[in-house]
Amino acid sequence: MRNSVTAGAVVLIFSTGVAFADDSLKFIPGEDARFNWASYEDFKSKHDLSGQELSIFGPWRGEDQDLVESMLAYFKAATGATIKYSSSENYEQQIVIDTQAGSPPNIAILPQPGLIANLASKGFLTPLGDPAADWIKENYAAGADWADLGSFKGKDGEPAFYAFPYKADVKSLVWYLPENFEDAGYEVPTTMEELKELTDLIVEEGETPWCIGLGSGGATGWPATDWVEEMLLRTQTPDVYDQWVTNQIAFDDPRIVASIEEFGAFARNDSYVDGGAAAVASTDFRDSPKGLFASPPKCYLHRQASFIPSFFPEGTVLGEDVDFFYFPAYAEKDLGSPVLGAGTLAVITKDSPAAHVFIEWLQTPIAHEVWMAQSGFLTPFKGANTEAYANEPLRKQGEILLGATTFRFDGSDLMPGKIGAGVFWTAMIDYAGGKPAAEVASEIQTTWESLK
Repeated sequence: MRNSVTAGAVVLIFSTGVAFADDSLKFIPGEDARFNWASYEDFKSKHDLSGQELSIFGPWRGEDQDLVESMLAYFKAATGATIKYSSSENYEQQIVIDTQAGSPPNIAILPQPGLIANLASKGFLTPLGDPAADWIKENYAAGADWADLGSFKGKDGEPAFYAFPYKADVKSLVWYLPENFEDAGYEVPTTMEELKELTDLIVEEGETPWCIGLGSGGATGWPATDWVEEMLLRTQTPDVYDQWVTNQIAFDDPRIVASIEEFGAFARNDSYVDGGAAAVASTDFRDSPKGLFASPPKCYLHRQASFIPSFFPEGTVLGEDVDFFYFPAYAEKDLGSPVLGAGTLAVITKDSPAAHVFIEWLQTPIAHEVWMAQSGFLTPFKGANTEAYANEPLRKQGEILLGATTFRFDGSDLMPGKIGAGVFWTAMIDYAGGKPAAEVASEIQTTWESLK
């Protein structure tokens, strides 16, 4: 799915931190109407960084490195800056080591808000300023949420905008086979009420609606945490979600318990799930969508994030063989269109004029569009042309982001590791196995309180 580097390009290995020497541009400026070349030319006319070096540290390696490289080539061409990009298999630990040693990159791009919060609290980050936060609020769908996501307390305890969101992922998707729907006469639901009606209809017709699997080796249970987060956003206002992930609202609060039970309404009903409720905990999440493709279908619906096609049968064509729709909200609750997701955020770890210019670069449509036109990139930036997306599935996911009235980052990733990547996982396996929601929630809360 990912495009390789343009043939003939001169590329040096990024993982070593060698200066970025690729002068080729994936798309020739001015030649493709999908791109906002005016934004590129305007940025180019205002910034000359000749003789200056910008070091960038990020999570992308391998084919993903080729993609970020294609975007950085335009920044280099526009400004004349020398760019050094580096990464590491253990990039989370490496950025901590580098900042503590006083040898950080100018820019770090990270997918963990908790890690960024820790760096900010220790004084290792440079605030990006109110104008950057205001730009996010005005130009991103659900912009206030994205601005809040990038805001943390500094060493002085005062909140500031430190992290610019760039490149998003969507979790709020339900996968299905259009052919199966057509054969059965089913319509894509647009509300949670309609989704539950469809679920019941499939059962009434003697079929099984859902495939759900929570297995993931040492991380078994994590898919259920996404379900709970989705249901909380669809049953409570966003401030409840925010207080929950910081434990200002206890895990055993009735509103949280109810969200766990909303997940259970799907996962603990033998009639609703392929293999029955007992199979949910033991089925590997990578195998769970296979029932969609069986003949006859073992299920018709599968809720999972945008990465799940990696585990579809070889040769599956997205948008044709398989498609998706937005995991809908309750019409009766009037909570808008919440989207659960994740993404990466850019922070300044070593201040320099070039670093601030790079943050400005991320505010141009072209900085988004050249990656959108390839693969693996979604953006909530309203100024980017959705026609630039490489294919229809990416464009549809981008439209879901743009339609969000609320965006929230994966809640388990915002919690302490022992909770979000520990007892929350195991408790969901216990719950899927029949333990009461109130009981597992109380056990999680007890563990959280022991950390304080």
